[in-house]
Amino acid sequence: MEKNLDEQSIPQKDEENNTNVDDTSKSSLSETNDNVEVKPDDENKNVDDVVHVEGEPKEEKKEEKESEEGVTVEVTSPETPPNLEKVLEDIDRFLAINENNNNNVNPNEEKIPECVDKFLDLVEEKITKYDSGETKWGEVMEEDSSLLEGVNRVSKMVKLLSTMIIEFQYGEKEAEGDAEKENEKEKDEKKEKRDQLMLVNRVGAIQQRAMSYLEEEFRMLMEESRNQNKTDSDSKGKNVATSESSENESTEMVMEFPGFKEEVITSLNKIACEMLFAGYDSECYHIYTVSRKHGFNDGLNKLGYERISMDEVQKMQWESLEREIPSWINTFKECATVWFPGERKLVASIFSDNQSVADTLYTELTRVVVFQLLNFAESVAMTKRAAEKLFKYLDMYEALRDTILNLEKLYPENIVDDIKAEITSAKNRLGEVAVLIFCELENSIKSDSGKTPVAGGAVHPLTRYIVNYLRLACEYKDTLEEVFREHSKIERADSTSRPHYENDNQQSKEKENTSPFAAQLTRVMELLDANLEGKAKLYKEVPLSCIFMMNNGRYIVQKIKGSAEIYAVMGETWCRKRSTELRTYHKNYQVETWSKILTCLSPKGLSDNGKVPKPVLKERFKTFNALFDEIHKTQSTWVVSDEQLQSELRVSISALVIPAYRSFLGRFSQYLDPGRQTEKYIKFQAEDIENYIDDLFDGNPHTAQVRKKA
Repeated sequence: MEKNLDEQSIPQKDEENNTNVDDTSKSSLSETNDNVEVKPDDENKNVDDVVHVEGEPKEEKKEEKESEEGVTVEVTSPETPPNLEKVLEDIDRFLAINENNNNNVNPNEEKIPECVDKFLDLVEEKITKYDSGETKWGEVMEEDSSLLEGVNRVSKMVKLLSTMIIEFQYGEKEAEGDAEKENEKEKDEKKEKRDQLMLVNRVGAIQQRAMSYLEEEFRMLMEESRNQNKTDSDSKGKNVATSESSENESTEMVMEFPGFKEEVITSLNKIACEMLFAGYDSECYHIYTVSRKHGFNDGLNKLGYERISMDEVQKMQWESLEREIPSWINTFKECATVWFPGERKLVASIFSDNQSVADTLYTELTRVVVFQLLNFAESVAMTKRAAEKLFKYLDMYEALRDTILNLEKLYPENIVDDIKAEITSAKNRLGEVAVLIFCELENSIKSDSGKTPVAGGAVHPLTRYIVNYLRLACEYKDTLEEVFREHSKIERADSTSRPHYENDNQQSKEKENTSPFAAQLTRVMELLDANLEGKAKLYKEVPLSCIFMMNNGRYIVQKIKGSAEIYAVMGETWCRKRSTELRTYHKNYQVETWSKILTCLSPKGLSDNGKVPKPVLKERFKTFNALFDEIHKTQSTWVVSDEQLQSELRVSISALVIPAYRSFLGRFSQYLDPGRQTEKYIKFQAEDIENYIDDLFDGNPHTAQVRKKA
């Protein structure tokens, strides 16, 4: 054993003198190993070799082994493997010191402690576990937080080391001219700085690797939540609810939008914060925007809304386009009241540390949807105008009007005016077209100049169309009032009549103070009256023209009184005036039809000095029979569809004719010879007259001559 020690040039101690070997041995010792020491053996008092080994692998433990020759070898065990949390404390101190001295960075000073390499090793190891799937995001919250804390320190180091390298590179350029004068110390410092540059590259690579993982995890969390929400929504059904219970169920479903769980939002928020801090903001924004665009497209499909281009809208048949409008209205309302608020809350939660970023992402995302929906409204307004389109235009107008206030609250001040202007523009366009369509009723009335009278004096189809159209329009009374006020100065170039909003000098103050819509409605009714009066003149029989005017007038009044909305616009005064006109037509009918009958039943001319000339009396009965027979035959084919008017007419005729006939018959029938003469000239009893009057105005023709009823 002593031979071996001599070969290794290890100094020995003499057992007796306790002295060292010669100087040569000492020199040899210093050249070989400074960490080798010799201890005396307690039992033999001889020189023992004690070897202290440093730099052994970390996994070895400190051991003491006694060899056969009595030499004890002491092996130093490594330190306990560093923990990321403990290393972070050292890293935080390092970062804090340099952040405080950020403006006074000296590249010649040693700035990088040994703990940095340990820290980077631990972070790389953790990233590797996540990349390989050994550790999965969301399984252990503490692990996720540890990863994010490590990545955060890496990002801080990137910024700090980048600053130091910039300073080093700047100083290196200045020293290029003095390269010959560099001493050994300066060369060592430059080498150290180059090592720092390699460290910067390593830190940057680790950051890029971490960001790559976080970016993919951010995308997966966004997509998984979107797909989950899509699946849940589809399972609940995507049809718009019609019944009250279905509406409640639908509302409950939609309120879950956008369908992200709280823990997912928390993870997205943490990942977004680290990506933005590391300068990967554009990647983070892009992932969020793309995912949410897909989310909105899924939602639009769920609501049954299909994007239709402007050209496609112009080419569609109205029946097909009409079916798309309710879906558009529902979609627009859902966006304004549920989807946009939900999206704003989501983006504000994920990007909670940067409100301006949240506002920008929300605005860019929802603005596209708003403009897409507004383009459809503009396209519909550009289609060919037709009366039947009015009510769908008003539905769309109301949807835009009612959602403006909600949308104003959902956008930042710098953009809300633009959004409001776009919506208002589309709304006004629809309102303008609605006004023009409504005003075209005048032209439709004027253009109806048919020369064929309606059979039996019945209600004219034009009357039915105009009045029912006005009734439906007045269900939108408040909206039309608003629309007409907004567009009261629009000139109707395609109408030859004066615009509804212009007042003639002859109009009364009452009309001047009437709302534009009420004035237009009154004008339409006046044009309809004028048109009906012209059509009444097409009848050859004046009584029939009176029946025609009564039928149409009664129909108009009854329809207006039956609708609270249109009645509120037209007013009680207008209805009383029309009722007065109906009574006038009624009287004219009685005069024109029954005046000759009453003349026959008058006693005037039948008494000559107290005697009744039989020839004259016979002629009277004969004339009465012929006239009544003709009236019954003709007017039983006339039509009075309103039961109340029909009854009023029959009652008034009976009250006029039957008493006169009964009186005439009772007074003069005795002057006819009983038997054959009586049967020949007295064909009706009073009761018969009443029964035949009840046959009038039922639209049933009578070809056979009237026969006496039993």
